[in-house]
This record gives sequence, structure tokens and C-alpha cells, in this order.
Amino acid sequence: MKKSIVNIIDTLGLVAHPEGGFYKETYRSHGEINENSLPDNYKGKRNYSTCIYFLLTSNNFSAFHRINQDEIWHFYDGSPIRLHTLSATGVHEEHIIGKDIFNGQVPQFIVPGGFWFAAEVIHKDSYSLVGCTVSPGFNFNDFELIKRETLVTFFPKHKKLIARLTHM
Repeated sequence: MKKSIVNIIDTLGLVAHPEGGFYKETYRSHGEINENSLPDNYKGKRNYSTCIYFLLTSNNFSAFHRINQDEIWHFYDGSPIRLHTLSATGVHEEHIIGKDIFNGQVPQFIVPGGFWFAAEVIHKDSYSLVGCTVSPGFNFNDFELIKRETLVTFFPKHKKLIARLTHM
């Protein structure tokens, strides 16, 4: 890893994330939503909102996973990110999250809840620092990291993409 990446990890107090990359929770609302006010796919109460720093490098990626909630990605620094989404019907889309808005990049992107998604740094020997905001607030009970062969059975026409952006 480049020294600047290590400095970012140390300065922001980031730790390894199960999907890949590094993260640190920076906000968790005090207010909570009771379970009986949430859809059936939530077990237990949730905070109104949460937010994290998230760092990827060209040597790692965010593997395909999904959560119940919508997730808003905010670009901060480094290389743009290519974020892949797969809808429940298997529609694949690529979104470029970055700061070059005049060339099609977006500084924010919303991944709809329930979509499978993965992300990768576009430029070699680089990093991407983003933030992710989730509402209702993130809970690892809502997080599903899927095995490669299982996701391929759902979406066989995306086998190459899935093989490249899964860890197991």
C-alpha cells in the first residue's frame, strides 16, 4: 500500500470491512425506529440513520453484497469508483462515482435497498475515499455477503462480473 493510503487509514481510524476495503462509522443517530414501524425484512429496531467513511484501493474491491436499506455514496477523494448494481430481475448497471461531473461522473449515488452491488477503484495504484449514508440506520443483521456460486445461479449471464467482484 502506498504511504498516503496508510496515512488515511491511520488518520481516520479505519478498520477492515468484511466486503473489502476499510471503514469507520462516523454517525449513528440517537433516535430509533421501532421494529413494528419497519418492513417485515427488519428484525429489531434501527437508528434513523448512520454514516461511514469507506476506503477502497486498487488492490481490493467491495464485493457483491446487499442490504435492506437505500445506501447513499458520497465521493470525497482519490480515483473515481465504478459501482455495479444488479436488480432483483438481473439488470446490471454501472455507475461512476467521482468529481468530474462534466464527464458523466456523479459525486453522489443512491443504491436502492435490496439491490446487489459491488465497487472498484478505476485508476491503477490509487485509492477512493467515499462516505456511505444509510437510512434506516445500518445494522449487520441487514447485510448479506453472498457466495460466488450462489449469485451466479441467480444471474448466470453476469458470471464473469460476479467472479471478478466476489471474494468467495
